[in-house]
Amino acid sequence: MLSQKSHYVTDWLDKRAKLTPNRIALQVMGTGEDLSYRDWNARTNRTANFVLDLGVEKGDRVSVYASNCAEYLDIFFACGKIGAILHNLNWRLTVHELQSIVVDAEPKLLIYSPEWREQVNRLRPSVKSVEHFIAIGEKAQRQDLSFSERRSQPGTLQLRPDLAMDDPWGIYYTGGTTGLPKGAILTHGNMTWNSINTIVSWGITEDDAAALQLPLFHIGGPNIFMLPLVHVGGKTLLCREFNLDQTFDLIESNSITHFVGVPTMFVMMQRHERWQKTDFSRLKLVISGGAPCPLPIMQKFWDKGVDFKMGYGLTEAAGNNFWLPPADARKKPGSVGFPIFHIDMKIVRDDGTHCQPNEEGELLIRGPHITAGYWNRPEETANTIRDGWLHTGDMARQDEEGYFYIMGRSKEMFISGGENVYPAEVESVMHAHPAVGEAALIAVPHEKWGEVGRAFVVLEKGKTLTEKALLAFMTERLAKYKIPQSIFFVDALPKTAIGKIDKKLLASEFLTNRKN
Repeated sequence: MLSQKSHYVTDWLDKRAKLTPNRIALQVMGTGEDLSYRDWNARTNRTANFVLDLGVEKGDRVSVYASNCAEYLDIFFACGKIGAILHNLNWRLTVHELQSIVVDAEPKLLIYSPEWREQVNRLRPSVKSVEHFIAIGEKAQRQDLSFSERRSQPGTLQLRPDLAMDDPWGIYYTGGTTGLPKGAILTHGNMTWNSINTIVSWGITEDDAAALQLPLFHIGGPNIFMLPLVHVGGKTLLCREFNLDQTFDLIESNSITHFVGVPTMFVMMQRHERWQKTDFSRLKLVISGGAPCPLPIMQKFWDKGVDFKMGYGLTEAAGNNFWLPPADARKKPGSVGFPIFHIDMKIVRDDGTHCQPNEEGELLIRGPHITAGYWNRPEETANTIRDGWLHTGDMARQDEEGYFYIMGRSKEMFISGGENVYPAEVESVMHAHPAVGEAALIAVPHEKWGEVGRAFVVLEKGKTLTEKALLAFMTERLAKYKIPQSIFFVDALPKTAIGKIDKKLLASEFLTNRKN
């Protein structure tokens, strides 16, 4: 039996530059820059040669503290070419949080974009392993190198080490919403198989194009569409961030065929004045990830004839895991469908036995896309990956026909009076009210019931709603134990880096206010 180590690791951009050199590979929004696969490969080779000249070898870490930019993608592929490990830094974390992450990884280089210069300066004294700090897009500080120095390098790769599928390509950190961030190691094999699974199961072709708006330190940035598009010769439109007007421009100009977002992004789109008049007909697929998507959000896309569906991914499983056939989107609302090609799933009880149809349990995943483990966390790795199965910590069920449904994080689920309450279900009902723009439910302590729900609601602009009216609306649609005991109307909800509602922050604010 062949091991992963015996499999050939390709140079993605070099291969594409030979197969389809003149096709547009990358369009950088805001600069008007269009890069063919030939040109993108050449500049990435210059980046790789620059990094090699600085002493980076196979297995060395290269930290990147940057917002979305073309240089970030160049570093991503350069690390893949030479066997360096891309160490992605989440700019939403505090310097204190990042300090331990950088010290733990011991990177040889730290590359940063100008907006994070102050934070990098505060990191400097504690990151002794860094031999060179490199500035993107500005005149470097006196002690730092400029990323533009790569221009003097040749456009052909000077050294190509022997790489195996088991070799790490990047370290991607979990969101940290339930504790300290953990760095999931994703290998060349993990990234390759995620791409293969996506192309085969989702039908991605060379004629497709997608906006890359999710932050590149998040696994959804490179893996949901970007790498699969490189694999087939499609096009990526790189955006610095999610911007409403830019997004509508891309849709109206027929520039993209595929779009991914988190529920908050779709809520913002549907509340925008351009929503009603925008033609979505060229979009082949709009997919939601990051958190369960309320049914009313999906329904508004269906009403426009858009194939909108819910996906499911997590950092440890490299990005994409399910596919719901288009014909089933309305027939099975809320379902994520079936596992994609080279992936296996099961739903189990606490004792490890298989759940029956419609019985809720923990979702377990196995396949060649599963992380090799957490960086310097052997105990966490052993606890999460057991007998080849990734224990996701997410609750799921399968119906009688085998369709999967994600119920939510097991850590978000709470028990009220002996009954399980899944916030995603309650939030979906709140979203169905026409006056509700955004909603989140957390658990709070209760003397009688143990825990009860507390809702936080953002109203649609110009709409009014009372707590009594919303509770009455929910009472018609939910069992009594699922109804929140209190509702707070707020101007905005805190968000994580990819736009998910930050329930950890909501809960901490509740506890702080309670003490006060």
